[in-house]
Amino acid sequence: MERETVVEAGVSFAAVLVFIAAVMGVGTTFGTNGNLSGTGGLAVLGAVVLFVVVMTLVGYWLSFRE
Repeated sequence: MERETVVEAGVSFAAVLVFIAAVMGVGTTFGTNGNLSGTGGLAVLGAVVLFVVVMTLVGYWLSFRE
């Protein structure tokens, strides 16, 4: 496997782990009795938007690497 492929996979895997940790953190912070509060819903939405932005920036950065 080429080094570039390993770097791309590693960066993507790390970003997914951070996203999962963020969603779990939001769930524990804003969850009560298995339900998510309104503020928690907005926090999850923010985590999803942040994940999409980060993955877009990572993809853009990886596309211009040599």
